[in-house]
Amino acid sequence: MDARPETRRDERSLGELFGDLSRQLSTLVRQEIALARAEMTARAGSAGRGAALVGAGGAVAYAGLLALVAAAVLLFVDAGLAPWLAALIVGIVVAIVGAALAMRGRQEIARTSLAPERTIESIRDDAAMAKESLK
Repeated sequence: MDARPETRRDERSLGELFGDLSRQLSTLVRQEIALARAEMTARAGSAGRGAALVGAGGAVAYAGLLALVAAAVLLFVDAGLAPWLAALIVGIVVAIVGAALAMRGRQEIARTSLAPERTIESIRDDAAMAKESLK
């Protein structure tokens, strides 16, 4: 009687094994692409809704800003400045504030990553697992 544990032998040929490997890798790549597509679609949808809200809020705020600018000009005119000088002073101040806001927004956009990070990490894990299984 043999004391060794019974092991199951795989009866597939080398060609069949490579065929299976090829099909599994193909399935894995399709799944990774589907994950990336889903991740990017979710991010784009969220960004689109946020952009619409920012646009609507910006339009309303712009109307309010125009009223405040007109009030500031009228206040300077009432204080004795010439209308053109009052408008120039207020216009310069508003332009400086607008430029500062635009620069801040540009920096914020530059920090935002749209890369599908979960997909990239998953692909790295898959590649490591494939390398490990080939050893």
